[in-house]
Amino acid sequence: MHCKTSRRTFVKGLAAGGLLAGFGLWRAPVWALGGPDRPALLSGSDFDLAIGETPVNLTGSPRIATTINGSLPGPTLRWREGDTVTLRVRNRLDEDTSIHWHGILLPANMDGVPGLSFEGIAPGGLYEYRFKVKQSGTYWYHGHSGFQEQTGVYGALIIDPREPEPFRYERDYVVMLSDWTDEDPARVLKKLKKQSGYYNFHKRTVGDFIADVGEHGWTATVAERKAWAAMRMTPTDLADVSGYTYTYLLNGQAPAGNWTGLFRPGERVRLRFINASAMTYFDVRIPGLKMTVVAADGQYVEPVSVDEFRIAVAETYDVIVEPQDAEAYTLFAQSLDRSGYARGTLARREGLSAPVPLPDPRPRLTMADMGHGGMEHGAHGGAAPASSEPADRTAMDHGAHGGTAPAAHEGMAGMDHGGMAGMDHGAMSHGGHAGMEHADAGGEMQTHPASEAGSPLVDMQTMMPTAKLDDPGFGLRDNGRRVLTYADLRSAFADPDGRTPGRTLELHLTGHMEKFAWSFDGIPFADAEPLRLKYGERLRIVLVNDTMMTHPIHLHGMWSDLEDEQGNFLVRKHTLDMPPGSKRSYRVTADALGRWAYHCHLMFHMETGMFREVWVEE
Repeated sequence: MHCKTSRRTFVKGLAAGGLLAGFGLWRAPVWALGGPDRPALLSGSDFDLAIGETPVNLTGSPRIATTINGSLPGPTLRWREGDTVTLRVRNRLDEDTSIHWHGILLPANMDGVPGLSFEGIAPGGLYEYRFKVKQSGTYWYHGHSGFQEQTGVYGALIIDPREPEPFRYERDYVVMLSDWTDEDPARVLKKLKKQSGYYNFHKRTVGDFIADVGEHGWTATVAERKAWAAMRMTPTDLADVSGYTYTYLLNGQAPAGNWTGLFRPGERVRLRFINASAMTYFDVRIPGLKMTVVAADGQYVEPVSVDEFRIAVAETYDVIVEPQDAEAYTLFAQSLDRSGYARGTLARREGLSAPVPLPDPRPRLTMADMGHGGMEHGAHGGAAPASSEPADRTAMDHGAHGGTAPAAHEGMAGMDHGGMAGMDHGAMSHGGHAGMEHADAGGEMQTHPASEAGSPLVDMQTMMPTAKLDDPGFGLRDNGRRVLTYADLRSAFADPDGRTPGRTLELHLTGHMEKFAWSFDGIPFADAEPLRLKYGERLRIVLVNDTMMTHPIHLHGMWSDLEDEQGNFLVRKHTLDMPPGSKRSYRVTADALGRWAYHCHLMFHMETGMFREVWVEE
């Protein structure tokens, strides 16, 4: 793979209160006035970072974490747009290490991905990163070697702009969310490879079957169960790793630690939310406070007021809140599968807390979530129009039946969809706006790359995916709260490139749940050719999620400019969330020469094959 998988025993936890204060490692950032202990703030243009091991205790059991400068999270780095920064990273581990500057525009050899244009940092070695800062906003940095990101190698990155910001605030806090396991991450992955549902303790029971028969009838219930069985999944398969092994952290503290940020009534408080977890999506809200979203992935957006937002792994959101009369407010970030939460407090003084909400009911996926034509029950799920194939045969079990698309759509438009890396799929008859109209206009079935056919790594395919830009997501619909969607996000600037894309590249996110294997177009990274982009070109990438899992997709070195369903520029991001059964398009300007990583940011998905290399060439 692209990086070495560690064989040693990795990190575990942080004291049941979550504090590292006992190690003398925390001090308050200068801009977080009156705040409690938190990771060191390092500002300027010259930095020395050391990656090593540090004893921690998060769960009541002492463990060893992989840390940066001895703290978890690592130091918050504060840069200034336009400066040239130098970062000397020393490796005090007994294995190779690295740091990737997530979302930062820089030369390829500064990106920090071992095996591409960088060999990694050997034990005892030093690597000097040096580049000019071309942007501003909220970002983060993390390890890109083995499982070190899971074991503690991550920290916040704040870049001050040259020009005044379009909003005001009196206080500024980083709110970094992450997940922690006392288990060796290599052992966690081994369990998932043997039994993908190992950490799912909410599978359906006989009682659920009886209740569904009472509500939907025998025939519909049996058909729905058969459809899910054909995909080797259940509608409760929401997350691969759950609170059974994870402790969810906010700024390095477990829920009992109650990280606290202070405020004075009437102040505007900027909260920089960063999802630095390895595998966990969070749904975030602050009961009693509206949040005004002012930036996404470091880039300004038109302000939008919400009660709640879902933050995918590796995304960042900046929000402004205005605490008023209450003594304290709870920062509540529940995991997508509702198996646990991270929490902290905004308070007038130390020692206060507010009620912590109970997690919402655990959601269930539907056939509509999977992109099977909006059909709730398996009797219709994914069957091709005018096909006589039985429901549990068409589109529902391509692993068992050779992975072929419905016969009516094989070889559509006379094309081999190939699925080979770098294949230009723009000639496919999906219409002129990145292929987004196929399900909305006429119900055209989704075609699939030939490389998915018969692939032992593909056990499901979506047949009628949609963009779902205005969908809050499963578990958040109609919950009585105003939930942020991608359709709400509008960059506070026009398309920075402005050119019409010259070609379209379509890629499918694929997986096999029983084998816990993940890939693009049914081809794992080890067997894939690089995606080749021409320097300076503007292209459109269309992603189709053929799996039942959410995937945060990250392209290194270049921006991803999300489009709406009519092909209009919507919002600039560095990480794009892809819900199950979704099809989304975005524009990329290939303005960075070199070899770049392109992958799912769920760590175990990346490690098992959902990773491609991108070459930008003259």
